[in-house]
Amino acid sequence: MQNDNLKSYLSLHFIVFIWGFTAILGALITIDSDFLVWYRMFFAAVFIAVFIGIKKKSFRVSPKSFLKLIVVGLLIALHWIFFFEAIKISTVSITLSVFSLGAFFASLLEPLFFGRRILWYEVFFGMIIIAGLGLIMQVEIHYLNGMVLALVSIILGVLFTLMNGKLIKDHDPSVISFYEFLAGFFFITIYFLFQGKFTSDFFVMTTKNWILILILASVCTAYAFTASVMVMRQLSPYTVMLTTNLEPVYGIVLAFFIIGGKEKMSTAFYIGAVIIVITVILNGVIKHYRKEDQLE
Repeated sequence: MQNDNLKSYLSLHFIVFIWGFTAILGALITIDSDFLVWYRMFFAAVFIAVFIGIKKKSFRVSPKSFLKLIVVGLLIALHWIFFFEAIKISTVSITLSVFSLGAFFASLLEPLFFGRRILWYEVFFGMIIIAGLGLIMQVEIHYLNGMVLALVSIILGVLFTLMNGKLIKDHDPSVISFYEFLAGFFFITIYFLFQGKFTSDFFVMTTKNWILILILASVCTAYAFTASVMVMRQLSPYTVMLTTNLEPVYGIVLAFFIIGGKEKMSTAFYIGAVIIVITVILNGVIKHYRKEDQLE
């Protein structure tokens, strides 16, 4: 069991690194956020459908589960739209730093979803993360609009992570991801039809954008999202959310070297980022030694 947990934890860190790169792609792709998410969910659903077909897995789910997957798909679509829009009106670094609040929200909501008691250290670590974020916000207040969008995005992210934590008990991760992406794609398509956004220019993009979108949809979405759902069979949603707090670190470092200029933050910002990293490490150490946390 411990080996399975360790393998899942290492896999999760690799996934989080990929998610950090996702933010870079969002900044480099030069189309509107809702268009970007539409393409991302469409191609990701196609890639996963091919995978399911090759593995000869069943697409069948119960009507009750199907409705839940539709709801989660909508949450994911909104989560990504707010996420990419936050990046476009602020920076990758600012957007990812706000995502650190996910652990705090998860520490409060996970006990409600899974019927366990609130663990004191989860709330404590969440408060530390808020302090780190407060340090960042104090010196980067001119990016407030981006922070608000990122905050909405992470709340939606916590909700669909918790819901997937229940769905994974009865369904294959790839099947879950397929229906959720397909549902998100469907909702955005309906919105575009009502808004009249499907024009002749909609499908005209630069070669660079096409390449980046395909990388985003395949590696950073179809693979990473399905793998993240899979590790939840061994790790609790809270641990998944807290480990995801390393996404800002990976993303900030990548943004600094790939994008440069705009991504250079103040000293206080990097102090806040270090606080987040230390918190993640401490959570892992405590969870390793506390036998009472049965969800691990």
